[in-house]
Amino acid sequence: MIFDRLFRFLGKDLAMDLGTANTLLYSPSEGIVLNEPSVVAIESRTGQLVAVGKEAKEFLGRTPERIRAIRPMKDGVIADFEITKEMIAFFIRKVISGFRLAKPKIVICVPTGITQVEKRAVIESAQQAGAREVRLVEEPMAAAIGAGLPIEEPVGNMVVDIGGGTTEVAVISLSAVAYAESVRVAGDELNEAIQRYMQDQFQLLIGENMAEQIKIRVGSAYELPEPLTMEVAGKNMVTGTPGMVEVTDSHIREAIKEPVSVIVGAVRKALEKTPPELVADIASRGLLLAGGGSLLRGLDKLISDSTRLHVMLDDDPLTTVVRGTGKTIEHRGHYDQVFIN
Repeated sequence: MIFDRLFRFLGKDLAMDLGTANTLLYSPSEGIVLNEPSVVAIESRTGQLVAVGKEAKEFLGRTPERIRAIRPMKDGVIADFEITKEMIAFFIRKVISGFRLAKPKIVICVPTGITQVEKRAVIESAQQAGAREVRLVEEPMAAAIGAGLPIEEPVGNMVVDIGGGTTEVAVISLSAVAYAESVRVAGDELNEAIQRYMQDQFQLLIGENMAEQIKIRVGSAYELPEPLTMEVAGKNMVTGTPGMVEVTDSHIREAIKEPVSVIVGAVRKALEKTPPELVADIASRGLLLAGGGSLLRGLDKLISDSTRLHVMLDDDPLTTVVRGTGKTIEHRGHYDQVFIN
């Protein structure tokens, strides 16, 4: 205990949301200290890092042959162990600058459907990147803590965390997950659906970053009172020359209809599998939406219409999970039950 306090004084403990789309780091003393895309650019021949985070994301779809822009996380878990290790180490060094006497203790949030092999990969990546100790917490549990839900009480709290790679639906009671549903359909799948739609409907090839911009600017899951339009530039599939088309919110709603229905279906399935007493609690308390994917216009209304539940969107859904993960560090002992490793 004395040594642990000494390490905390000399080092800097961190909470990490190691997401498919973005990685966030939280320090109990400073709050959110890093929010960067989970993208790494490397030199193809030597494997040397060229860029990480925001700078590397700009490389997507724009690199020469000698450089590869990689997203080492897929569906919420590690797809490329070595690159993920390099990315984590880079981010840790970025927030813990200068001489430090102790390695940080890190709490990382992970999807509920993660396997033992995937857990081990996350832990080993963080350890090899310089962490002294690594603990894991499930993403919906972290989101519930971050939103201030009463997870310790014997009542049902429903959380829907829509990230880049996974949608996590969980019912939490007495500091434990009573039921969880995890589907590997989330923000990335919406982007891919938009890319396919642009090819099929407009014969226009667009990149991943452009698809994300379309989703943010005109995407919606529910009919809007005022229509939105956007000029989209890309490559004409027929002529191979630059092309430009105008898309509307109704186009994008049609494009993302299928993945959105999977997300709504996961919520309905979780409700069907949850014990009736907990469902009664959820009916009176509503459910919480968190994660960047929850910012899609009208998604809260669509889920509400489908489930007949009151749907609450967290004030800052992009940071709900990392804030909750940070609280597990700030209030040591109080949240011991929520760790899964």
